[in-house]
Amino acid sequence: MSGDLIVLIHRLDEGLPLPDREMPGDAGFDIYSREDRVLRSGERALIPTGVAIALPHGFVALVHPRSGLALKHGFTLVNAPGTIDAGYRGEISVIGLNTGASEFVVKRGDRIAQLVFVELPRAVIHEVTELPGSIRSMGGFGSTGGHEPA
Repeated sequence: MSGDLIVLIHRLDEGLPLPDREMPGDAGFDIYSREDRVLRSGERALIPTGVAIALPHGFVALVHPRSGLALKHGFTLVNAPGTIDAGYRGEISVIGLNTGASEFVVKRGDRIAQLVFVELPRAVIHEVTELPGSIRSMGGFGSTGGHEPA
């Protein structure tokens, strides 16, 4: 298919699989832990994945947590989604956080996050002295929850 996005990947650890979709049609490509880690409750750690990528200009890779790890173990990513810009060529690492009550063990080769590739529109910033109105206006956090803001 000529419309496919070509993502160049450099495997930094031959012992790990390349990122891949678990099921046909999945949006995210699973990425794996390059090393063993033990995270105590509330602890966070930078976990390398053993891969580096090159994206074409106009694309970004977003690093998302895996919902199963979050539900079953309380493991998530601190800065989710993480952003891998097209110009970045270093190893992809994730900032893992154990929100569970007990320690969480990450083993080398565990699926710890997923990459979602997104095309970006070309945005141009225009400064104005006033913004156009909207239904929401300046309502912020919790303003669309169906009740009066506190």
